[in-house]
Amino acid sequence: MDEERSGRTADSALTELRRRLADGLARARLNQTQLAARAELGRTTVSEALSPKKPVPSAETVAALAGALKLPVQELLELQRDAAGGGNGERPGPGRPIGQWDPHALEVHPAGTAQAGFGLPQQRILPGYVPREHDRVLAEVVREAQQGHSRMLVLVGESSTGKTRACWEAVQPLAEQGWRLWHPFDPTRAEAALKDLKRVGPCTVVWLNEAHHYLGDLAVGEGIAAAVHSLLTSLERGPVLVLGTLWPDYFKQYTSLPAASGADPHSRVRELLAGRSVSVPDSFGPSALAAAKALAADGDWLMADALTRAGADGRLTQDLAGGPALLERYRTGSPAAKALLEAAMDARRVGVGLYLPQAFLTDAACDYLHDNDWNQLTDDWAEKAYAELAKQVHGKQAPLSRVTPRPQRRPPSPATSANAPSLSGPVFRLADYIEQHGRAIRRHLCPPASFWHAAHTHLTRTGDLDSLTQAAEGWHRLQWAHHLRLRAADHGSIDALYDLALRRDETGDREGAESLARQAAHHGRTEALARLAEVREEAGDHEKAETLARRAADHGNPMALLFVAWMRDKAGDRKGAETLYRQAADHGNTGALHLLALMLDSAGDREEAESLARQAADHGRTGTLVSLGRAREEAGEREEAESLYRQAADHDGLDGLVRLAEMREKAGERESAETLARQAADHGDPNGLVRLAEMREKAGERESAESLYRQAADHGDPNGLVRLAEMREKAGEREEAESLYRQAADHGDPKALVRLARMREKAGHREGAETLARQAAVHLHTDGLVRLAEMREKAGERESAETLARQAADHGDPNGLVRLAEMREKAGERESAETLARQAADQGFTEVLVILTWMRVNAGDRAGAEIVARQAADHGGTDGRRSGGATLKRLWPYGLDPDGTPTPAWQ
Repeated sequence: MDEERSGRTADSALTELRRRLADGLARARLNQTQLAARAELGRTTVSEALSPKKPVPSAETVAALAGALKLPVQELLELQRDAAGGGNGERPGPGRPIGQWDPHALEVHPAGTAQAGFGLPQQRILPGYVPREHDRVLAEVVREAQQGHSRMLVLVGESSTGKTRACWEAVQPLAEQGWRLWHPFDPTRAEAALKDLKRVGPCTVVWLNEAHHYLGDLAVGEGIAAAVHSLLTSLERGPVLVLGTLWPDYFKQYTSLPAASGADPHSRVRELLAGRSVSVPDSFGPSALAAAKALAADGDWLMADALTRAGADGRLTQDLAGGPALLERYRTGSPAAKALLEAAMDARRVGVGLYLPQAFLTDAACDYLHDNDWNQLTDDWAEKAYAELAKQVHGKQAPLSRVTPRPQRRPPSPATSANAPSLSGPVFRLADYIEQHGRAIRRHLCPPASFWHAAHTHLTRTGDLDSLTQAAEGWHRLQWAHHLRLRAADHGSIDALYDLALRRDETGDREGAESLARQAAHHGRTEALARLAEVREEAGDHEKAETLARRAADHGNPMALLFVAWMRDKAGDRKGAETLYRQAADHGNTGALHLLALMLDSAGDREEAESLARQAADHGRTGTLVSLGRAREEAGEREEAESLYRQAADHDGLDGLVRLAEMREKAGERESAETLARQAADHGDPNGLVRLAEMREKAGERESAESLYRQAADHGDPNGLVRLAEMREKAGEREEAESLYRQAADHGDPKALVRLARMREKAGHREGAETLARQAAVHLHTDGLVRLAEMREKAGERESAETLARQAADHGDPNGLVRLAEMREKAGERESAETLARQAADQGFTEVLVILTWMRVNAGDRAGAEIVARQAADHGGTDGRRSGGATLKRLWPYGLDPDGTPTPAWQ
């Protein structure tokens, strides 16, 4: 093929391309209009692609036509590239034809073996495939890729639920059209992906199985997400298909919004995954089970075998992957083997990497053994236990397998060294199914002392040590957290350096704190320098604060300069503030332009203030112009205010239009005000119409207000309907109000049902109120049920209140459990209160245990408070950065030992 291409001219390639397309059209017995519809292209586009008088068609067009005509896409794209002048004989991008892949090499779980023939080794085989609902979504994505559109889909489901197999089955139609498949793997998944994503060519499936190894990599995950996004949006490189799999815990971690004041380590990953995922259930539904039974009846012995064990609960894929056998090995294993597995489970669930050093596991396992079992161990106990765990179960899996990580084949770098597996001594990997089982059954168990000691002694990867530090702090094991943080810092952890810098400063060691902060900033964590600058400024040490702030800015964090400047401005040192604001602006912080403009404006330097505001607007920050406009308006300088609002609007600042509309409204120029508000609404901000309506409502002009609220609703803001409903409710027109609330709900605001439920409750129509609250709960707005529960509780109707709170909890709202727990605690039913609080904590609402703790402290029951507080600690997530951590520290200032007893005073 390469020789054929090397002698091909652009003209001959174009002729051959059009000949093949014409032949395919004839064989398909379609006309050009029908082909355009099938390929989802314009009629003119198809005509020009086939016409000898038109330019070379685009790669996207050729791929779509090839897919519609069932022609080899890769070959036609090569002709298109040659015709366009790109035929230089270069090797294609990474990957190889799909047909050359063994599904097991792509990590499809083997389900069994069959003898290939006399004297030949057994061959791994797969059972027949049963399509489910997620396969329909997959098939549609593949169809769109065949038609020339780049697509991505990530299958989200628990371990061994058939995610990878589903991807393999889905790409088979692409194999028939010559598509390639690339599985980034060597030397590590993340490194391979980041290195070669830019080389991926058209008609390639990018296989990101267990995508947390790529997208969750703390060093390069965001870069990989950006590279995948670039690949998907590049017309020249498409079509491509990116397929991935994720466990639900990872998907939730990557897609959850960060706390308002916290870091956002997965912003690009979150954007990439938005709208590109499908859930995979962990069991077969009735129709899928029926299809599986049909396969078994037709002679699929693997399926028949699995149905004998898993037919009742539908967890066929787990059985086929060997999951139950693995769990049985764990439950019936020797005490030593079970101890090793539990140490490995705990290591993985607190964030230690895939590869677990043998020395660490052996030392960690000691305290997992009962005294009787420990005393009966022989000198070779560890060797026997590892051999026991290495034996494979059905599905060719072992509970704990010795692995040989691939050595790095390129020079180490700061971006990869922190996550590189240790090669000092044997390492083991825990089976995925056992790992996930461990996360479920041990999620609220703090590992014993031997675990922490072994981690501190043997683990050296900074990512592992950072994760262990956070886990220890979450369990309020403060002494171990401190020593692990020190070890992490010794091995170059940026997070540990940052935390230690702040802690040193709190103890008065300023010199040590600044030294550590500089080290952290050198590796990209400038927050430590910024925080120290704030502390120095608050203490009145302005010179040192400036020095630290400038260092932070030099390392890419101008926020430190901004804060110190704001403090100077607040203290009346405008000259010093201006200097620092300008330095922050020079470092690219538009917030500095905003604050400096406001400061200069208040000092009377209007010309410079407006100049800075326009600079801020040029960088997308129109709020500065609006703020200055408001100041002019309040001073009665309407003409100047209007000019500034208009400038903001000219910079696409919709708030400028809204403020201008309000000003015209106040001046009595209503027609102009409405015109401006509609302009803002037409550009996506109906808030101006709502605000005008509110002004007219306050003025008693109900009819005009209702008209504006209705216009806001027509522009997509259901809040307009809600405000209309509130007006009718206040006027006693309950029937009209109810109709409007329902319209708002139909327009996408389920909270309108909550408001309607409360209206009915106040009117005494309790049954109707509950019905509406339940309807809102179906749309994941359970606030109505919780509010009704609170109203009933205040009225002394505890039984009814508990019923409503339980309904909210049944719809997945932990606040329902919280209200129930508080009601039971107040009633003296403490055991029941604790049970409910633990249920809420299991859903991530650990704060309820802290609430119960304080309820008991306030009642003078310290012993009872400590019981609940220990449960809060065991649920983790109560580190010093949260309110729960502060509560536990008041009870146990030096922390807890791994066994839960208070730690004696330590330095």
